[in-house]
Amino acid sequence: MGKDCTKTNENIYFKCRKEAALYDERLRSRESAADLLGVSPSSLADYELGNTKVVPVDKVHLMADLYNAPQLRTMYCKYDCPIGAFLTVATEIMSLDTIVLKLLNGLEEGKLTEVKKQLISIAATGGISPENVHSIDDILMYLERIVEPISALKLLCEKIKAAVEGL
Repeated sequence: MGKDCTKTNENIYFKCRKEAALYDERLRSRESAADLLGVSPSSLADYELGNTKVVPVDKVHLMADLYNAPQLRTMYCKYDCPIGAFLTVATEIMSLDTIVLKLLNGLEEGKLTEVKKQLISIAATGGISPENVHSIDDILMYLERIVEPISALKLLCEKIKAAVEGL
């Protein structure tokens, strides 16, 4: 095989490296990228071809920084970490307009005011009790709708900030 994988690959590690290679020629070849990551080319090939069940977390962190792909961290947490699987996090970079629309859709004015009043009432009565546990469940379901767009906004800002600082 030559310097690069010839078969079509939809693996996120491969995609992120190829996207980063548009701006950093050192990432065009697997060998050069592997050297920068401190892994063998065959290990990087295994990550990019999906032959490695779980990529080591330190390598994911390095790839996220080197490729300016913060979504690699959240994808790892969401899909490879058994604890993170329970978290609501964005796992892809979205456009600002998409994020804003999702966030505004989740922040329904009337519902937000109602949730605020419910939380104040629950806190004022001494906390979560068997009588209001269902209200808390409803509140959490509502708040979950805005967690992902907030997470997506953080990813987008992290990516843009890294790109600007890299100039």
